Amino acid sequence: MSQRDPSIGSDSSIATIVPVTDHTDLLPSIRTPQVPGPRSLALAQRLGEAECREVTALTPEPIFWESARGANVLDVDQNRYVDLLAGFGVVALGYAHPAVCDALTLQARKLPHAMGDVYPAAIKVELLERLKRVLPGDLGYGILSSSGSDAIESSLKTALCATGRAEVIAFEGSYHGLGFGALDVTHRKEFRSPFRARLANETHFAPFGDAQATRELARRVRPGAIVFEPIQGRGGLRLPPPGFLAELRSIANEFDALLIADEIYTGLGRTGTWLACEHWGVEPDIVALGKTLGGGFPISVCVGKRDVMAAWPASPGEAIHTSTHLGNPQGCAAALAVLSELEAAALPERACALGSECLRLLQQRLGGCAQVVSVRGLGLLIGIELANSARARQIARTALEHGWILLGEGPRGDVLALTPPLTIAADVLMAGIEQLVRWIDS
Repeated sequence: MSQRDPSIGSDSSIATIVPVTDHTDLLPSIRTPQVPGPRSLALAQRLGEAECREVTALTPEPIFWESARGANVLDVDQNRYVDLLAGFGVVALGYAHPAVCDALTLQARKLPHAMGDVYPAAIKVELLERLKRVLPGDLGYGILSSSGSDAIESSLKTALCATGRAEVIAFEGSYHGLGFGALDVTHRKEFRSPFRARLANETHFAPFGDAQATRELARRVRPGAIVFEPIQGRGGLRLPPPGFLAELRSIANEFDALLIADEIYTGLGRTGTWLACEHWGVEPDIVALGKTLGGGFPISVCVGKRDVMAAWPASPGEAIHTSTHLGNPQGCAAALAVLSELEAAALPERACALGSECLRLLQQRLGGCAQVVSVRGLGLLIGIELANSARARQIARTALEHGWILLGEGPRGDVLALTPPLTIAADVLMAGIEQLVRWIDS
């Protein structure tokens, strides 16, 4: 279908969730006899001759994107898709959002680069001040960087500066990035094993959700930091049990450790609040943000409390933790546009309302399905855990062939993830959910 189905979204609770952008999301339109189409297949062959074979999986062949707008992606064969993942959760405002495009264009013409830790751009100050205003509590003293993994590296270095203790507690199922510091606190074996010889091995893993085991581990190792995801993303969209995050705060206080929240996936409105930690009334000492922050431009930040970040020495003119593109003006401009739009369009609140309705519908429709282990989520971060990982992969591939982009999360890839743009048209999202329910329940 290439046009909207007027029967979709007739429910009054959905009808009240109004569009928030100046474009119209469209339903999928597949033009080629098969997906991927011939141009994508040709590009896959060319990529195999030019890129390290570990980076992009070419079996089965992927589609290659050409352009995108809102929730829609157009591939090189002119097939139109609806991205139910927002590009790994990155484009919370949708692709090519006018505010982000305008900010990047203007900044590129005015000042595309500056010497971030020596002669910084003025806009860097503006971004850090804006983050200080929107984040809860005393979080507001930051280190800018380019990727989520970079933000975790900054957080771990901060903890070492503040406590003098290298030991860290993280959690089974965790994913914090693949730089060597971030990889050391990432649990998944397939990422760690090839590089184990280069890891610091200062991380001890506790079962996610088990506060007693975490406290006992803390007694043994006396960590300098506890690193956690409020909701494990790549771990399978796993929500913590009631009281777990509050217990982590208590354990960190008891052992004089820093509590580091990895909100790269969950932060900035995705779960219905600025930080997912707010749902449980917990304020971390440090938070790592990325993905949504740049609206598609690579920028991230580690933000901490004043007394925590004061553990770093004052720069004598040669920063001991920096990078060439720290505080890149274009990244700062994109981030400011994203933060402004999140506030002006009340997108965290929209994520809460739309996500709650999606979760209710999925739980209602799939509650008795033998294929489904559980349906869980918060805001527009929703996971459907299937009993069979092969079935999950099959459904994701079927969805792609019909123009819907989604993937399986978790170590076995058995949790179908729904993390669409926060701006997605409600009727288009509901159409995707209807299709998904049919495939799962067939």
